[in-house]
Amino acid sequence: MEIVGLTVTQFISGILSVVLIDLVLAGDNAIVIGLACRNLPRNLQLKAIVLGTAGAVVIRVLATLVIVRLLQIKGLMLGGGVLLIWIAYELLAKPQNHDSVKCYDSLASAIITIIAADAVMGLDNMLAIAGASHGSYAMVIIGLAISIPIMVFGSTLVIRLIERFPIVVDLGSAVIAYTAGKMITDEPMLRSIFEMPAVRYPVILLIIAGVLLTGIRDRRRS
Repeated sequence: MEIVGLTVTQFISGILSVVLIDLVLAGDNAIVIGLACRNLPRNLQLKAIVLGTAGAVVIRVLATLVIVRLLQIKGLMLGGGVLLIWIAYELLAKPQNHDSVKCYDSLASAIITIIAADAVMGLDNMLAIAGASHGSYAMVIIGLAISIPIMVFGSTLVIRLIERFPIVVDLGSAVIAYTAGKMITDEPMLRSIFEMPAVRYPVILLIIAGVLLTGIRDRRRS
């Protein structure tokens, strides 16, 4: 059985990749949500989170669908894959600093902050998800529909899970590196080089290993 040109196994594994990538990369976004709403009265905090995230979700879905379309242009799969390698490395090596995120006691200000921060910080999520989706809009929408509510309403749980089990970040980084490798080897301009599995898969494995080894090494040094 196939779904939009993909087997059921590919479709399900793609959705799981989208969910994992979004949850791992969304740790930063969850922190921003918490900080932006921290000074609001308790009766307004949930409203700010829901309204701010709703606006962020609309922007993120539309932007991700645009990126999926753009990746069909020759050369962009290669560029996107190289950028994802850097994102996967950064995720491992350099934890983000959120000291500059302000707290707000105005509902409107908190909502705007959540939407703006997600739009800027969500670029890595969008690119990684677009790469993992195999060009399937349905996969993007379903994956985000599953992961975003978890991130918003379980943001504290997501952060604690990542802090308690750092291997979750390592696994997410490996998935992003794998996505990067697939994007690079799927680049139409390089098809003649990577059409043989004996060349294609060692390159993907080399990218994953390189990201994990350098990222974990530099994390330990910092």
